[in-house]
Amino acid sequence: MELPEPQLLHTVTDSVATVVVHHPAKRNAMTAAMWRALPPLLDTLAADPDVRALVLTGAGGTFCAGADISTLRQTPAEAQGLAVAAEEALAAFPKPTLAAIRGHCVGGGSQLAAACDLRFAEEGALFGVTPAKLGIVYAASSTRRLVSLVGPAAAKYLLFSGELIDAERALRTGLVDEVLPGDELAERVGEFTRILVSRSQLTQAAAKEFANGRTDRDAHWAGQAQGSSDTAEGVAAFLERRQPRFTWSVPGRG
Repeated sequence: MELPEPQLLHTVTDSVATVVVHHPAKRNAMTAAMWRALPPLLDTLAADPDVRALVLTGAGGTFCAGADISTLRQTPAEAQGLAVAAEEALAAFPKPTLAAIRGHCVGGGSQLAAACDLRFAEEGALFGVTPAKLGIVYAASSTRRLVSLVGPAAAKYLLFSGELIDAERALRTGLVDEVLPGDELAERVGEFTRILVSRSQLTQAAAKEFANGRTDRDAHWAGQAQGSSDTAEGVAAFLERRQPRFTWSVPGRG
C-alpha cells in the first residue's frame, strides 16, 4: 500500500528514533504542515525514555530539497519562521542526533541537517544553501550555525553563491562528518547509533550543551555527575572488562 504524503514518519527501534521526511513527489520538500509538525514530534521523542538517539533522513534517494514553496502561503518572513522554529527544536533535542543524507540536501534541508549533531552522507549527495537564489535574508541563527560548522569563508561561499557542493567538498569543509558509499550508509548509521546508545547519556547531554555554547550550566552538570552512578559504573565496567550499564537518563519535559 502506498503511503500517504506528505508527512513526517517516525519509528523507534533499539533505542534509536528515526524520523523520515516523506514527500517523494517533490524530493522530500517540507510543507508548512511538516515544518509545524516537527517540533511537537521532537518533544514527544525527547520525553520517551526508550529513545537514546535520533536519526533524521529522507524517504527514498533524497534527504530534503528544501521548502515546498507551493504550500507556503504566508509572507516570506512567516514561512522562514516555520523553518527556523523547526531547526531550533532539532538543535535543542537533548539526545544525540544524526542526519543520514542521500541525494539533495538543499535549502531548508540543509538547515535541518546543520541542526543535527552529526551528518553522515552517501557519495553523490549534494548540498546547497540557496536563499540568494530567492532574494531571502537567511536567518541570523541559521547563519551562525552554518558558520560554526564550516567557518566564515565556506559559509560565505555557500550563502553568496547558492551553488551546490558535492559530498567530498562538504566533508572537507566540515559540513558532514563521514562520507560512505551508497550501499554502506545505512549499515554505518546503524553501527554508529548502536555505539551512541551504549554510552553515558550524562556525558552526552552535558557535552552537547557545552559544545553548543552554554556557559551557565557548569554547576548543574557537576551536580548531576555527583548524584549519578554513571562514573562508578563506567570505571567498574572498565576494570571488570564488561560493557557498562549506565542508568542516568535525560529528564522528561514536563
